[in-house]
Amino acid sequence: MQSLEIVRALSGVVVVGFGLFLIGLAAWIVTAPSRAEGFLKAFASSALTHYTEQGTRLIVGVAMITFAGSMRYPELFRLFGWLVIVSTAGLLLIPWQWHNKFAGLVMPPVFRRIGLFALGAFALGAFILYSVFRVVAA
Repeated sequence: MQSLEIVRALSGVVVVGFGLFLIGLAAWIVTAPSRAEGFLKAFASSALTHYTEQGTRLIVGVAMITFAGSMRYPELFRLFGWLVIVSTAGLLLIPWQWHNKFAGLVMPPVFRRIGLFALGAFALGAFILYSVFRVVAA
């Protein structure tokens, strides 16, 4: 039973870390948009960055599913975790160069509206943290 509590606690740390990452990314975009854009452009720029991103996404997705029962809106966060895992599996099944080409098509419009992207990242991060604080408040 104690090992399940450790897994749940580690999952909670990952979920909180993800929420904080999103808020930090939003702040970075607002304060240094060109540097943040360079960071985002690097994600699919090589096999190493592609697989590092996918590994991180898998960890976040599994943590989200594992910790969802301790959060507000558990079904929503389970679904979100599964969406992360399924999309990650899809990205793992294609060559990283395809991911890079796809990013080359999708990201320029995002960069043109980087402020809106930052707002979305902040909102998602804040919603995740709000939903986690059910644990703290209980």
